[in-house]
Amino acid sequence: MLAQKTVQMQQPDPGQGLIVRLQRGQQAVRLAWESSPGTAGLWMVLLAFCSTLPLFVAWVGKSIVDAVALHSVGAALSWVAIELSLLVVLGAAQRGSAVTRQLMGTRLGLFVSMKILRKALTASLLQFQDPSFYDQLLRARREASSRPLAMTAEVLGLVSALVQLVGLSILLVRFSYVALLMLFLMVFPSTLAELRFSRVTYDLRNRHVTDTRKLSYLEYVLASDEHAKEVMLLGLGQTLLSRYEALVQKLWSEEKRLSLRRTLVVTLLAQLGTLSFYGCYLYIVYRAAFGQLTLGDMTLYVLAFRQGQQTFQTILLGLGAIYEHDLYMSNLLSFLSLPTEPLRNFLPPRQTPVHSERGIRFEDVGFRYPDQTAFALRHISLWIPAGKSLALVGHNGAGKTTFIKLLTGLYEPTEGRILLDGQDLRTLDPVDLRRRLAVTFQDFNQYQLSARDNIAYGDPAYAAEDARVMKAVTAAGAETIIAGLPSGLLTQLGRQFESGVELSGGQWQRIALARTLMRCDADIIVLDEPTAALDVDAEAEVFQRVRELALGRTLILISHRFPTVRMADRIVVLERSGIQEAGSHGELMSRDGVYAAMFRKQAQGYLD
Repeated sequence: MLAQKTVQMQQPDPGQGLIVRLQRGQQAVRLAWESSPGTAGLWMVLLAFCSTLPLFVAWVGKSIVDAVALHSVGAALSWVAIELSLLVVLGAAQRGSAVTRQLMGTRLGLFVSMKILRKALTASLLQFQDPSFYDQLLRARREASSRPLAMTAEVLGLVSALVQLVGLSILLVRFSYVALLMLFLMVFPSTLAELRFSRVTYDLRNRHVTDTRKLSYLEYVLASDEHAKEVMLLGLGQTLLSRYEALVQKLWSEEKRLSLRRTLVVTLLAQLGTLSFYGCYLYIVYRAAFGQLTLGDMTLYVLAFRQGQQTFQTILLGLGAIYEHDLYMSNLLSFLSLPTEPLRNFLPPRQTPVHSERGIRFEDVGFRYPDQTAFALRHISLWIPAGKSLALVGHNGAGKTTFIKLLTGLYEPTEGRILLDGQDLRTLDPVDLRRRLAVTFQDFNQYQLSARDNIAYGDPAYAAEDARVMKAVTAAGAETIIAGLPSGLLTQLGRQFESGVELSGGQWQRIALARTLMRCDADIIVLDEPTAALDVDAEAEVFQRVRELALGRTLILISHRFPTVRMADRIVVLERSGIQEAGSHGELMSRDGVYAAMFRKQAQGYLD
């Protein structure tokens, strides 16, 4: 299945060459440029100054020493003035580069986060219900604020260091190409160790991503109003905190062990580079002491050797950092490249409907969740004429909500097909399909936003129209709720933000219903347990309003309350294996089957 295959983690190939990794670096630079061309361009110019000016400073330093040795006061002072000017410019460029990088980081982090969120909006519901998708999403979000900037900085820094190294090498090869070669070779061992530990660290953190999500979840449970009352009453606080602490300790121990190993090995190997530098240093001093080099030459070569070694090490470490960032960038880039077409078996649009009819038709529809053998729903054949009402009843787990998700295109059938006005749903544009639907799910959202936003978001195209919002409020019978809020429709709902007002379950349900009724152009209304939190009188009132609003429109209702269900034109008793019974309330009662037994059992509960 596409929705599942696409979310499998695309592990970077250890055998990928440097060219491939540099191409990822190019992608990072492109992201930086796209996020803010002006800032990125200024950063590149400043980095160019930072890489070339030290070469001139080194040459000027040699000239100062030579002028002093020759007792040329005027020349020495002139060279000092030039060095001062160069250092002022270099200092300004370095400071400007640091500030520009900081600004670039903020902008680029927001830019990449926006790309991740836009990508998430294209994912299917099945992908959002797949744990591996969440793992990959977390990996991508984890790298969004730092990796693209770090990768860009390393690539630009690598280019800058290469320019500097070429200039230094031209100076040093005149002194001794053998010493230059040995100096550079001694840097390799520590760099190779860094590369190895970069990979080990990446693998460790990827293995920890599920534990990291568990930590975030436990934090949310322990520190959110949604769970606070139950955690307090059941005394779960210490139990959950102990689980949180155990996970933290596990992650900390493995990270600490790896960090100590990495520090010890790399530090020891780095001493080879230090020893090689001092070997060259002794050779330079030896030749200068015997008059084979001027004091200026000695100063220049010592500085050049030190700077050359540092620059070469910077290049190698930069390649190592690019390798490490590439591992993490692959998480981000693979997520952004996920194919997220929600309809796996999308069919080309038909010019002519399969049937000349108006309504909804299920033809032997079955649905099975990915990687499961049992069907959640199967052998559903049903015709719902346009403008009629249908009620779905059945035991918990019978597949009623799955039926709704299939109808609304959030899921697609594993077997069979669903037709709307004779057109297979898979041939319809999802946007056009959803414009025709007004849906309230049982687990509706409680947006921590204003009351107006909670309602107006039911139809974003008309969110600015006050008259339409108030019409939805009235249709849902939520006028009293809005009137009782401190700032009316502008009141912040929920407790997550300042001055927020918490609503009761029934009040939230009215707000959710108003959100659904905002979409007054929809010709299909779907209500999944829309009055579960309302009392009997409020429920009767709401359904009276809904029946009036639904005149001429198709109404599909899921409810466990039979006084509501009996109002529907047709009632379907649903089971996973198919439709057990179907008919009007009177017809089903006269058959004295499953529906009649369920109805009488509930009625007896009211009488008792």
